Amino acid sequence: MKATNKMPVLFVGHGSPMNAIEDNKFTRGWEAIAEKIPTPKAILSVSAHWYVPGTAVLTEHNPRQIYDMYGFPQELYDLKYEASGSPEFAAKVLELLEGEAVADNSWGLDHGTWAVLCKMYPAADIPVFQLSISSKKDAAYHFQLGRKLSALREQGVLIMGSGNVVHHLGRINWEMEEQGFPYAEEFDGYIKTCILSKDYDGVIDYRRSKASAMAFPTPDHFYPLLYTLGASSEEDTAEVFNDSCVLGSLSMTSYLLQEN
Repeated sequence: MKATNKMPVLFVGHGSPMNAIEDNKFTRGWEAIAEKIPTPKAILSVSAHWYVPGTAVLTEHNPRQIYDMYGFPQELYDLKYEASGSPEFAAKVLELLEGEAVADNSWGLDHGTWAVLCKMYPAADIPVFQLSISSKKDAAYHFQLGRKLSALREQGVLIMGSGNVVHHLGRINWEMEEQGFPYAEEFDGYIKTCILSKDYDGVIDYRRSKASAMAFPTPDHFYPLLYTLGASSEEDTAEVFNDSCVLGSLSMTSYLLQEN
């Protein structure tokens, strides 16, 4: 475990909710990351699945678990992840995002959060709260919110974006179990090159890549990455894990950014 007073930041390609009840290379990648980083005091999850017109923060002590998916095996709906919330750190988020965010407990912990954390921290003994993603704002705005949130790292909070760099369910090909369409591989590679070279402007202006036009129909699963990058610092080094495109039009590629 890395000895540091500053938490890393994380972006997880969460993929199918079925990962919560499966043991595969991706879930093992999540487990390995949890072993590698310091234990957080709390986790702020920016999940693709809370995509609403404004920026909101869960502030309650006991957020409910949301099963925001349909047509899956009963085993998935029976899975309980009963982490407490973090009103204290939620209040700090409202301070850091003064004028930009409001308290809102109409949501809860959705599968973009608990499907990952049930593998990383199965005991559910770390407080978890979520920040919504505003559908009304552009990529640069979300990156700047990540910048404002970066102070939480010094206080032991793990900032985790949860989405997918490539996410186009309408183009899923079940026969391409461990492959991506050329455009998916191209866009995933473009973003990876930008991150590893710290060209975050290239990520914000993701339309520089022609493949972006097919990478996702809406940016809800892409924007969580911008919070992760925004909360990073110049001293951070990026580590790529779960580096893979699957089912033609889905990227599981994930990033850990931390100081050496």
